[in-house]
Amino acid sequence: MNAKLFTIVTVTWNAAQVIEPTLQSVRQQTCMDYEYLVVDGASTDQTLELVRQADIAGTRIFSEPDRGLYDAMNKAIARAEGQYLVWLNAGDRFAAPDSLARMAACATGAPGVIYGQTQLVDATGQVVGMRHLTAPKTLTADSFKHGMLVCHQAFVARRDLMPQYDLHYRFSADYDWCIRVLQASERNAYCGDEPVISFLTDGLTDKYHKKSLMERYRIMCRHYGTLPTIARHLGFAVRHLRRKFT
Repeated sequence: MNAKLFTIVTVTWNAAQVIEPTLQSVRQQTCMDYEYLVVDGASTDQTLELVRQADIAGTRIFSEPDRGLYDAMNKAIARAEGQYLVWLNAGDRFAAPDSLARMAACATGAPGVIYGQTQLVDATGQVVGMRHLTAPKTLTADSFKHGMLVCHQAFVARRDLMPQYDLHYRFSADYDWCIRVLQASERNAYCGDEPVISFLTDGLTDKYHKKSLMERYRIMCRHYGTLPTIARHLGFAVRHLRRKFT
């Protein structure tokens, strides 16, 4: 049996209050060339029952204690069978029923990364705006010198290029991981200006924003050099002030 084009991964831990829109979003996709992998950290609420009730074709569930989000993602990489991985965490969702189909249309020629734009939604699912960083039409490893221009959920990487997440980073290992994927990728494909992902605004990074930014600074220094990173952060400060007062 041939492997699916995509593995959609949802990492969960006691996510019963937020996971149903995620499950509905997966079930509504018009493209069926996927498996659905739920990696759960031994939830004690109704999370797994809700996943089973959703009855999504191709669902595989693994539930066991883990060392946090990025440890669970490493387990997902090891267990995934699809050519590309889509990270769709509990509370996040595809922006439209054809989002996965649009990604599939970009897979011709097996680019290293398929990526697109992200919109923000609140807990009720209402769109509150676009992500303040816009995904560029041309993406390289150097693009991330300017920050995480592509949301992790809208960054769909080919599985054979994937490293493990570095567990030394508690809040921004996804930023480091995306840079390393881009360093290994020869070509990346842009899905267009319409958002492909709806990102729930109260996620882990939002809750620990300052700590996440400190880790991102360390990651930038590691990949791009300390002095250039300091110079770019002066530009980030100006960008923040402009956004605040306009």
